[in-house]
Amino acid sequence: MRRRHFLRFSGALLASVMLVGCASPQYLQLSPQRSASVPQTGSGQQVTVIVADARDSEVIGTRSGGNMSTAQITVNSHELIPRLQAETERAVRDMGFNPTREAAQGRPSLKLELASLHYGRGDSGQPLVDEARIEGVFRAIAQNKGSTYTGTYTSRRTQGYAIKPGEDANTRMLNDLLSDGLNRAFSDPELGRLLAR
Repeated sequence: MRRRHFLRFSGALLASVMLVGCASPQYLQLSPQRSASVPQTGSGQQVTVIVADARDSEVIGTRSGGNMSTAQITVNSHELIPRLQAETERAVRDMGFNPTREAAQGRPSLKLELASLHYGRGDSGQPLVDEARIEGVFRAIAQNKGSTYTGTYTSRRTQGYAIKPGEDANTRMLNDLLSDGLNRAFSDPELGRLLAR
């Protein structure tokens, strides 16, 4: 009798732990990296580089697809933006320019904005299989000698799963997504052309 009671208690405890684990919020620390080559257009000119978070919220979605605050997925600006700043400066340096964070009259500038980052739930159309749909949008604004070029770069990914992805899996998916966005942005030849005028 005591053993049966213990087993029932253990089963209930395990079930509650599993439910709490499924509903727990995730705070993801992302570190996307550009891997694509960039056009070589500079010859050592200084370029002011600014990276900004233009999202409406640091909460990018929920694991459940609903509005449960306990299932929210958050990407904090103060952790992500310094990493994007470093990647943007690296890209500008690889283009042949000399990046700086200080603005100056008449100096070319490049501003990269994270316009949006969204994590949603899709419909896989298959029984027992759910789907995560993620989307990231970067906006790059190059300015030089009174001219402005603005490019928008969107990356999307759909991932099917039988068990909701944990923090590690979601971190990998979002890193891949934003890395693709950086590749798209800095492969745009018009950015370098304007900065090099």
